[in-house]
Amino acid sequence: MKFILAEKSEMTQKFAPNGTVVPVTKVVAGPCVVTQVKTTDNDGYVAVQLGFGSKRKVSKPVAGHLKNLGIFRYLREVRLTPEQAQSLTVGNRITAGIFQPGDVIDVSGASKGKGFQGVVKRHGFHGSPASHGHKDQLRMPGSAGSQGPQHVLKGKRGPGRMGGGQVTVSNLEVVEVDASKNEIFIKGAVPGAIGNLLMIAGDGEFEILSDMPAVETPVAAEAEAAAVEPTEAPAEKEAEVTETTKE
Repeated sequence: MKFILAEKSEMTQKFAPNGTVVPVTKVVAGPCVVTQVKTTDNDGYVAVQLGFGSKRKVSKPVAGHLKNLGIFRYLREVRLTPEQAQSLTVGNRITAGIFQPGDVIDVSGASKGKGFQGVVKRHGFHGSPASHGHKDQLRMPGSAGSQGPQHVLKGKRGPGRMGGGQVTVSNLEVVEVDASKNEIFIKGAVPGAIGNLLMIAGDGEFEILSDMPAVETPVAAEAEAAAVEPTEAPAEKEAEVTETTKE
């Protein structure tokens, strides 16, 4: 299994070799950096943590956790098998080049929030007929149940909050990959609005192209500055002050 974090960019279109117009979604995928590899012995389960995106600053605990890997906007975990985790180490850099045109992928992300909606929009109820005494009842849900149990049964479809949850769209096709710009063009639509964080996963093996260069975080810079031994400059200044006092 191969996977990468991405950000939804926009919808556009591509032309197939036979001239057919293909609607696609452009996403900016990676580069992602492996910030932690969790094992059963240390953490109780096997997973890999990826860092994606840029951020101006993070808290000191997070900066200490990332060490010299950089400052990331997103940190997400993916459960793996022990065999899959063996090929990944901290600092590995994953780019959009791991996917190729024709790959079948699953895309997960938070869907657009619609707020409180009725049953017609939320569940597709057809409503009541527009005649025969149904005044102000066109979009009502109708009966909520029989008289047997004197309460509404659990799972009954009704009005309520719609959208804003985690959604996975399966069996999408990769149409084109631009590794130089970290762009992947996916056939069809993917969850969420522009700028939404996505997890793209598909069958295949990782191709680790390079390791992430070390980047100094504020915590690491402070620790390094504190570890530097003081120079002899203060002692020289004290000697100059003593000579001036004697004169």
